[in-house]
Amino acid sequence: MPLAELVLAGDLARPVRLTVADLLGWPQHRARVSFECATSGVRHHWFAGPRLYDVLAAAGPGFDPARRKDRLRFLIAVAGADGHGTLLSWAEIDPDFADAPVLLAVAVDDTPLDRTGPQLVLPQDRCGGRYVSGVTAIRVDGGYGHSGAGGGRVGGERVGA
Repeated sequence: MPLAELVLAGDLARPVRLTVADLLGWPQHRARVSFECATSGVRHHWFAGPRLYDVLAAAGPGFDPARRKDRLRFLIAVAGADGHGTLLSWAEIDPDFADAPVLLAVAVDDTPLDRTGPQLVLPQDRCGGRYVSGVTAIRVDGGYGHSGAGGGRVGGERVGA
């Protein structure tokens, strides 16, 4: 059985394919996580792996340095082998903003995930709905919601002018 791969794509200077073995090259973080599962109650697990921010930052997100706080318009779409997926904002993982310790776990409860692929883990979430097992693709996209230098409208009011 071949090793599972995940594809980093989108607005990146260095799109790449990665395996769990590749992810072991980043600093590893451990998180003890408790979350409520609607079908089986509270679950407790240990996850280990690199921070999502570190992996994506190494791929060179296409932020425009001429645009103030350009990072805030970027979204991160994560897809799993089972069809489950989720969406995060760059601001959630960026150390200058929310700095959430989101992991691309390479092991759960000390069991390696090299055959099934990494798991997206959001330790700050109360339930595991945004956890994605067997991550196959992560797309970084900055094409959302940028209104230009003149500002935009929210609820009919002009903002950002």
